[in-house]
Amino acid sequence: MIKNRVCKHKLLIVVDNIDDKFEFDKLFGNLGDFSSDTRFIFTTRDKRVLDFIPECKLYEPGEMSLCQSLHLFSKHAFGMKYPPEEDVRISEEFVKVATGVPLALKVIGSLLFRRERKFWEEKLRELQDIPSTIKNMVQERLKISYNDLSHNEKQIFLDIACFFVGSHKDLPYYMWSSCGFYPESGIDTLIHRSLIKLDKGNKFWMRDHIKDLGRAIVKEEDVRHPYNRTKIWFTNDVLDMLRNGEGSERVEVVRIDVESMDYHDKLFESERFEKLSGLRYLEVRYGRMMGDFSQVLPNICFCRLYCCETVPTDVNTKKLAVLDLEGSNVKDNWKGWSGIKAAAKLKAVNVPHCLELKKSPDLSTCTSLEFINFSHTKMKGQMHIGKFKNLKTLRLQETCITELVIRGGDIGKLQRLEEMDVSQTYLRELPAGLPGSLKRLSVLSSCGVPNLLELKELETLSYSTGPLILGDLWQLPNLKDLTLQQCFSDGPLLQQDQGQEPTSLISLRIVDCKHLNELPNLANLCNLIQLRLMGIGVAEIRGLGELRALETMAISFMDLNNLNGLENLRFLATLILRGIQLETLPSLANLSKLKDRGLELSESRSNPRPGRPRGVFISFDNQ
Repeated sequence: MIKNRVCKHKLLIVVDNIDDKFEFDKLFGNLGDFSSDTRFIFTTRDKRVLDFIPECKLYEPGEMSLCQSLHLFSKHAFGMKYPPEEDVRISEEFVKVATGVPLALKVIGSLLFRRERKFWEEKLRELQDIPSTIKNMVQERLKISYNDLSHNEKQIFLDIACFFVGSHKDLPYYMWSSCGFYPESGIDTLIHRSLIKLDKGNKFWMRDHIKDLGRAIVKEEDVRHPYNRTKIWFTNDVLDMLRNGEGSERVEVVRIDVESMDYHDKLFESERFEKLSGLRYLEVRYGRMMGDFSQVLPNICFCRLYCCETVPTDVNTKKLAVLDLEGSNVKDNWKGWSGIKAAAKLKAVNVPHCLELKKSPDLSTCTSLEFINFSHTKMKGQMHIGKFKNLKTLRLQETCITELVIRGGDIGKLQRLEEMDVSQTYLRELPAGLPGSLKRLSVLSSCGVPNLLELKELETLSYSTGPLILGDLWQLPNLKDLTLQQCFSDGPLLQQDQGQEPTSLISLRIVDCKHLNELPNLANLCNLIQLRLMGIGVAEIRGLGELRALETMAISFMDLNNLNGLENLRFLATLILRGIQLETLPSLANLSKLKDRGLELSESRSNPRPGRPRGVFISFDNQ
């Protein structure tokens, strides 16, 4: 019937809230039977459903802007597009409370319609100060997505909402794996259902109202007594629990931050944690840990002691997967190192910024290690890594390590190694035969990379300080992110034929390479999104106008002749020009996506050429 009666017409068809049971063909028949002018819009809570719809393109709406939010609020609160002038300020306060959620804007606006000013002011205070019926109503709608999750996915979601927003995914991932939560598929599900996101740095991000939902779910476990909940993140609640001898095996995840508290309030003795036998994650910030923790916390998987003045003499290693002592006062002779040798399930050791650490601890028995970070310490001498066959991440930047020792084979046998950062170290050379599994590498160019061209999986490369054979870099087929800092070149890059530049490159950053006086034609970098050039000796950026995908460009302290082609960059959203000299600036009229335009046209470090502008600053508003 649909085919016979309506397919020939130009239609807009909206199908709301589809799930994995939806079948396009059964409802609509063949897509080809519809007019080419017809458009379908599908909404869903799980973006993976869209994979089964032919020719479907994904659009992911962000939060409503302040202007859009104000329009929607005004429609329901005043029955007009804009609020009256005398009500603009208070309307904007209500819009902030709604955090860009359309449902909240509708409900709040309808509640205030034709009510007196006193009611508005009272309701605003209520919404700002205490959990409200409006928030509860929004959360009940959002809870539909939460209820559809599996048990393991719910645990990961609640952990992120209560503790890990803004944290890198690596270390929590190891804890969830150890607990049998299957984080690979769990995180993927949360992303596809738009409950979380991973930003460009692989850190967890979550909308405020979704984070509030997660925390509200935990609070519902026991409204009156926080120590009966599975997760406790307010420091005062945790302190009350420990001081009063409360808590039970029900408590699984705890955070304590005592940075601003008195010296005596920062002391935590092992006896206080005896009742928390179910604790799998403990985070203490700026505390003083006293006693032997090897006999308490039998289920601890992730122990994070951040900037602690003292650390326990030992920790329970029975189920320990992650040891994180960042910034804490841990030394070479810490007794805990001998206990750590028995940690059969240990996956990650994270001890950056531990300035009392002068040599690499012996972790040779921890053969399950996948993540090692000793960066920004004073560690000297050798580091033995040959036994870590499962190692994925090795970070040693800004240490005094002079040699990576591989015994019983070569570094190529570390076939799972994906990330190595040995920048700003005392390494004289890298071991020969880096594994082909490497995806991210940061290195002093003085070390050299013996088999650079064999690293076919390499996606991120940071090269600094010294001579550089740039031509080799262009031959890496999967290179996406390239940073060159304080390097010089005698020209191999410039001898490359146009078209040899890697089309895979997404980000190019060249900083303080003063002797690099010419760049190749960049026209072939068709996927480049970010270009940052600072303090290099080039006078022209050839092929700039062909970088059609470019979204961010920052040019600083260069003696450029022109920016020809800038006017063609239709997707450019951020433009930063500082400390450069230009005789003319191309028109920006067609760059409709440009959001952050700050142009600083000023005298460069060299003598300005006659007739060029000096000390000119031009700024644009959002219009």
